[in-house]
Amino acid sequence: MPVFISFLRGVNMTGHNKMKMADLSTLYSEMGFKNVRTFIQSGNVVFTTGGDYTVPSLSKMIESSVNKGFGYDVPVFIRTIKDLESLTALNPYLKEEYFDPSKMAVLFLKENASAEQMDRVINIDYPPDKFKVSGSEIFIYCPNGFGKTKLNTNFFEKKMGVTGTARNWNTILAIMEMATAICEL
Repeated sequence: MPVFISFLRGVNMTGHNKMKMADLSTLYSEMGFKNVRTFIQSGNVVFTTGGDYTVPSLSKMIESSVNKGFGYDVPVFIRTIKDLESLTALNPYLKEEYFDPSKMAVLFLKENASAEQMDRVINIDYPPDKFKVSGSEIFIYCPNGFGKTKLNTNFFEKKMGVTGTARNWNTILAIMEMATAICEL
């Protein structure tokens, strides 16, 4: 049974796109997904499917259901458990001296960044903050924190013409743990 993880952009408990995670979990169950688990209040959902779904078809299906159920037009980023597991091997910052996972994030993109999109940011440098584009993810490490960095979701969306949503490294690790537990059911 395939395990998928969805990241909904712009969903939270207060303000814009207000949504309770229990309601989101119910929506996923009503779509026929199993083993539905949410993580923190920002639209992170781990689930299994009984059918043969592609990542793009799942994304569109969930976006449509969220729009119908909640009235929100939010992008949904789907990854498999294998995709998340590969992030550890691809992450260029894990071996940084004094690495702090709370200062690390991954920006998930809707699709792989093109060579042209990567060229738009290749020469950008805001030390000590760093980033690396790798396929449909951008690894961002800000040793002094994210409070004042220019390397945020809006920056990459504007510079590269992409759509993304970011999650910090600790959140990704916790979601991987949830997904692994579901695999063992």
